[in-house]
Amino acid sequence: MQRRHFVALIATAGISWLCTAVAQESRVRRVSMLLALDESDPMGRSRVRAFRLGMRDLGWIEGRNVQIDSQFVGTNSELINKHVMELIKLAPDVIVANSSPVMAALRPAISTIPIVFVVVNDPVGQGFISNLARPGGNITGFSFIEPEIVGKWINLLGDVKPDLSRVALMFNPNTAAYFGAYLRSFKASQQETSVEIEAVPVQSVGEIEPAVAKVGREPGSALIAAADPFLVAARGTIQKAADVHRVPIISAHRQFAVEGSLMSYGPDSDDIFRRSSSYVDGILRAAGQFTSAVTDQV
Repeated sequence: MQRRHFVALIATAGISWLCTAVAQESRVRRVSMLLALDESDPMGRSRVRAFRLGMRDLGWIEGRNVQIDSQFVGTNSELINKHVMELIKLAPDVIVANSSPVMAALRPAISTIPIVFVVVNDPVGQGFISNLARPGGNITGFSFIEPEIVGKWINLLGDVKPDLSRVALMFNPNTAAYFGAYLRSFKASQQETSVEIEAVPVQSVGEIEPAVAKVGREPGSALIAAADPFLVAARGTIQKAADVHRVPIISAHRQFAVEGSLMSYGPDSDDIFRRSSSYVDGILRAAGQFTSAVTDQV
């Protein structure tokens, strides 16, 4: 009787461990997205859709084995911080973070939840990761553009505007300070050229129209709308001012050209969001394998 009782205990324990492992493996994982766009912005909706499609292609089906939450916070620091605090309480399996303002709030607040940043410029220079090869810590992801693209934008503007003599690079130093460094890097490596380039910092929507008007008063001028979440949100104001003052615009984001700017040149941000799903997939599967390994050893 004692031997049978002992065997029964072993069998029960084995079934218990197996059920625990299966439950952990079949648990619905939670992925939270924090985007620096407005919920009504077609760019935001398109990026979330691209990420969800990427996850689906990798076998993550919403309602079955994953829940994907998306929060649109713009560049409002109070709203960003509020959602960061909510994420700490929610404790999702992975956070997908878009924009420098979002990363600046997440990095010091969360060190235990994996964070995948998407469409973030100069992540090393901004201190989000230690280096590109080995990010370290709980953060990894996809950067967007490099300083060299400034020269490409100028060349493209020159191709369609033969009298180009002056280019204004517009950005908000509060949300895209790295463009100051990008511009200095470009000027340091610049070859002899007749085109003058200068920074045009704007910190509010109200500063955009006067800045564009000033550019328009200079003959042979054009405007670069930097890859800056503030400018993305204010692109309607920028385009309206550019139409009034007849200023050609180039941007890294395709949506600028779709909505009336002269041209765009830059990586496909939707494709980057879709490819970021592979990083999230790797993190979720690695966590599942770790859980199984620990369970097997118990």
